[in-house]
Amino acid sequence: MILNLREFIAKETPRWRRPEDLLGRMESDPGFRMGLEELKELHELYLRASADLERVATFAAAPDLRRYLESLVARAYGEIHETRGKSRRPAPFHWFFRTFPRTFRRHLNLFLLAVAVVLAGGGFGGYAVLADPYAKEALLPFPHLLLDPAERVAREESKGKGVHAGEEEDPLRGGKATFSAYLMTHNTRVSILLMAMGITWGAGTVVLLFYNGVVLGAVTADYVAAGQGEFLVGWLLPHGSVEIPAFLLAGQCGLLLGGTLMGRGSRKSLKARLRATGRDVTTLLGGAALLLAWAGLVEAFLSQYHEPVLPYSVKIGFGVAETVLLAGFLGFSGSGGGKPREGAPS
Repeated sequence: MILNLREFIAKETPRWRRPEDLLGRMESDPGFRMGLEELKELHELYLRASADLERVATFAAAPDLRRYLESLVARAYGEIHETRGKSRRPAPFHWFFRTFPRTFRRHLNLFLLAVAVVLAGGGFGGYAVLADPYAKEALLPFPHLLLDPAERVAREESKGKGVHAGEEEDPLRGGKATFSAYLMTHNTRVSILLMAMGITWGAGTVVLLFYNGVVLGAVTADYVAAGQGEFLVGWLLPHGSVEIPAFLLAGQCGLLLGGTLMGRGSRKSLKARLRATGRDVTTLLGGAALLLAWAGLVEAFLSQYHEPVLPYSVKIGFGVAETVLLAGFLGFSGSGGGKPREGAPS
């Protein structure tokens, strides 16, 4: 018989909360897998909870506590002694809204490193273009970026005026889907390359991130110096607010792969390290591919239209909204834990 029920509950509750947390994660996340140490811990806590249940079973003053422990022990028993194979039914929404953002946050330090590399490249590219106008031809890979910014903006806006007035046919009419598909496949190939270059212990990924930063910095400096910052933001932000983070996610994959190959501070074999991080790499890359698919649609159907067809304020507002939503999604989606079960001691 328990002589001091209040003291008993206060002492044992932390040991009940831990298996409750582990079981809740297993039940709410089909992709969650416990390591050997966690499995041993769950088994030990299950045995202790069983002993506590036996002590409480004959104590008539605590029926709610007894029911709670019966539920906890039954759930733990079911997970520990389960012999049937786990269901492998695809759960794409669960993967995208929970597994993907959780994986991103687990390796947030690598994402921030990718951001730092791109910013360093952007600083270099911007300085090079401002210090030497001829550097633009060496740094920028696309012909339309080599034009004088004011000339290009005038050309794009004159097309918009013609389309808006009905004097010209939309140059993308009938070809938006094709252009969008091209953008998706091209950007996905670049992302896969960013990830694959992680096999060079991350050095190749760093070089590609830096180079893309150089291009972005050079374009930004060129247009801002020419007084065309509004056009630049209205052109890049609608799709770039998703496309650039997707590239950074691919860089995060490459850096994760590179760190796994180096294995610094780990005593595991290379095979074990790759097995441990393989799922995270594919999750991050898959999430980046989906984001790039959205960015391709936005670039083809929205970003290519300028004033007066679409006011810059509308395009910028759309891009800002995307940025806020994406930041909230990656930062908080899937972070809520399961609710405590009814009858749990408080």
